[in-house]
Amino acid sequence: MAQSSLERNGQIATLRIMRPRALNALDEETLLELRAHAHSLRREPPRVVLIASAGDRVFVAGADIGAMARMGPEEARAFSHLGHETFDAIEALPSLQVAVVQGAALGGGCELLLACDLALASDRARFGQPETNLGLLPGFGGCSRLVRRIGVGRARDLIYTGRLIGASEALEWGLVSRVVPHADLMAEATRWAGELAARPPLAIRRAKVAMAAAEASDARTAARVEIEAFAGVFASQDARDGLEAFLEKRPPIFRGR
Repeated sequence: MAQSSLERNGQIATLRIMRPRALNALDEETLLELRAHAHSLRREPPRVVLIASAGDRVFVAGADIGAMARMGPEEARAFSHLGHETFDAIEALPSLQVAVVQGAALGGGCELLLACDLALASDRARFGQPETNLGLLPGFGGCSRLVRRIGVGRARDLIYTGRLIGASEALEWGLVSRVVPHADLMAEATRWAGELAARPPLAIRRAKVAMAAAEASDARTAARVEIEAFAGVFASQDARDGLEAFLEKRPPIFRGR
């Protein structure tokens, strides 16, 4: 039985984890499916990918604790490696990824969110990296991505204490992009995805490359990447129409060319 699903509607895809009875926990099978879906999406990328999950209370409760309880160091290393591969594949998509968080995003769930460009959260959502409560530590990129997203001080707070924070604090810290009433979450996700899909895809993709370089490289290298990305987009019809539309005081039409 599939642990996830992938649906496409024009330029918007929805990748959904489907393990509500297990609180959408991430086991090996689920990670392998998510990685395969990410590779599939890369072959023909939509403009926006919504990352969601089944159920009303939990986004992703974390990695599968029952599976981890049976692991020794070598199995744990392979599991962590698979988690990194999966979330790296999602992060590397040229599409904009938006995590749609209806409830608890804990451990691996928070790490999945961190692999996305943006996050839309219900006002009921909670967030945290509580692995140290179990004598563990984040193993799917949480230590590195959390530091980049919210800063080392706040990352230390969450990881060392294992405490959870609510949606308003997550918004204040920059962990999520927007918070909406729980009842409006999916409608707002659909609306926002449509708005993002109308943005110029070539410019968005080049901006993603430039920002990734800023995170991973020294300042001089990141500046060179940005310069080339900026120059390259001027060869596009999107840029020409965007500039002309501004001067002509009309809405631009971005076709991704």
